[in-house]
Amino acid sequence: MGQNTSNACVLDLKDAFLPAIHALHLIELTERWDVCREELLRGLEIPSGLLSEPRARLSVRAFERLVERALRLTGEPGLGVYNGLQMRVSAHGYLGFAAMTSATVRDALELAVRYAPTRTNALGLRLVVVGDEASLFVDERASLGTAREALLQSLMIGIAQIGRAITGRIIVGAAELTLPRPHYMSRFEHALPGEMRFGRPRNRLVFDAAALDWTLTMADPAALRLAQAQCERELDALGYEGRFVARVAALLDAPDAGFRSLDEVARELHVSRRTLKRRLASKGTSFFALLEARKRERATLLLQAGRLSIDAVAGRLGYANTANFSRAFRRWTGQTPGAVRRARAER
Repeated sequence: MGQNTSNACVLDLKDAFLPAIHALHLIELTERWDVCREELLRGLEIPSGLLSEPRARLSVRAFERLVERALRLTGEPGLGVYNGLQMRVSAHGYLGFAAMTSATVRDALELAVRYAPTRTNALGLRLVVVGDEASLFVDERASLGTAREALLQSLMIGIAQIGRAITGRIIVGAAELTLPRPHYMSRFEHALPGEMRFGRPRNRLVFDAAALDWTLTMADPAALRLAQAQCERELDALGYEGRFVARVAALLDAPDAGFRSLDEVARELHVSRRTLKRRLASKGTSFFALLEARKRERATLLLQAGRLSIDAVAGRLGYANTANFSRAFRRWTGQTPGAVRRARAER
């Protein structure tokens, strides 16, 4: 299956970055196969000293070349799986510290969504709760090239590992990836933190929404305030406009499983509604367009889940009647809600 094209904004590869520490962890991982650092980095123009700097960034292009070299020298196609299994919350800097000291799983994930741009602009996170099902979507905002398989596997498995570490409990769920199933996955099934499903339309971690209210073992309000303040400084240092659309999109989902209004999102961002509309327009989009895209995605998830009637789905999305919802859904997808429901039943 090809690159995930669900996101409207795709960065040029040369502008996309990842935390340099992830490259360091990959380099350390390859030592298990007796690959020396000098051989791995030779000719890649990646300064060895840069990798250990906590806030250093590496271009996705450079990381892609590193992954290619690592795969060739180790002969191990499952490096992404290994990297995910060894991932620790400390790999995510102040964001990881903020998540670890949050009160609940929901708080930690909302922080991860908000501050993910401090770690990378190549991937974004979104938390969506539909009924008793929670989904943490991983949106690809840049072409990841030949590093895509390793990066997505590492991130999805790593998040699940971190979730277990900070709760002290197993969060039952699954990782769904747009990737085709690799031939080597059966070797790792005994070690994975949950089920992995391949060939899916979106990259997401899906789990019981009840887990969102679990308390974290290292919750610490004072430490959280310090870490969050640093995350805000790092976010500001990246430049506000460049991440504005992503922040608006991340704020559309209301805590009550509905959607925030234009005024509510503006308050969350500490701007006027006029400024919010103007900034979105300067990026070639609008609040209405972002909200419609989110409604389309949630409607499709609810219809495919099959647990709610079409009338109930319409109500969940804020439509007064099914006819209005059906018209909107046909406009979004070219299909009726009933057609999507029937297609699911036939699978």
